Amino acid sequence: MLNRSILIGRLTRDPELRYTPSGVAVTQFTLAVDRPFSNNGEKEADFIPVVTWRLLAETCANFLRKGRLCAVEGRIQVRNYENNEGKRVYVTEVVADNVRFLEGRSQDKTEDQIEQSKSDTGYSNYPSSDDDLPF
Repeated sequence: MLNRSILIGRLTRDPELRYTPSGVAVTQFTLAVDRPFSNNGEKEADFIPVVTWRLLAETCANFLRKGRLCAVEGRIQVRNYENNEGKRVYVTEVVADNVRFLEGRSQDKTEDQIEQSKSDTGYSNYPSSDDDLPF
């Protein structure tokens, strides 16, 4: 038996990080995945719920933001529960065991943030052009 899913898409909103009563981290986000065809010239997308657990959940919450491109690998899970009105609700989602960030963090930073991180790491002490070199 095989249940594997690989998706590449963009986050529709920032991930939501929560902790279970026993302290296990869980993150939920939705991935917009373009369909390979268009309808009357308009692109269509599927919006797929993704769940991550433990350290991967905390990593996703810290580094992923709305609009970021990422790849998700995991399994499809269908669960159900009874809502407040007593109706059975079915949820289909991808439980991820691997998430790859496909864009660098620097694309989200402003110029001020980039300069600040250069000075924090000491890189601002390096010459910025060949004219600043002593030889």
